Amino acid sequence: MNIDPTNPVVALCAQGMAVEGDRDTAKALFEQAWAARTDDYDASIAAHFLARHQTTTEARLHWNAIAVTHAEAVTDGRADEFMASLYLNLADALLASGALTSAQEELGKALARVGDLPIGGYRSFVEFGIAGLQERLAMRRTASG
Repeated sequence: MNIDPTNPVVALCAQGMAVEGDRDTAKALFEQAWAARTDDYDASIAAHFLARHQTTTEARLHWNAIAVTHAEAVTDGRADEFMASLYLNLADALLASGALTSAQEELGKALARVGDLPIGGYRSFVEFGIAGLQERLAMRRTASG
């Protein structure tokens, strides 16, 4: 991935990731990143990290949806390698909220975008997440009957 470490939003998110053990400090850095966003690319990155630090399903769903919306608006290819992961996170949040059909739709989008990722560790990680979510979604569908 070609992420510019000098981008202020990226730098703030990197700082937040470095202190994720301190949830409040990390969240504050991600909120600063959101405030510093200048375009849809920046907004998608900041919203992704904000989603990870929400305490309610509704808030997590909200920020994941914002991350996807902004990433989809990036037209120059910078967000292409994020899309599978962003759709996966949105699908997971939808499943947690009980929206099984919407979760399946977003999971399909994640599957469709895995090919945008180069072969390697990150792609394997995303594929593992997709497989796990597929299994959880199938279990929920079976349980709801």
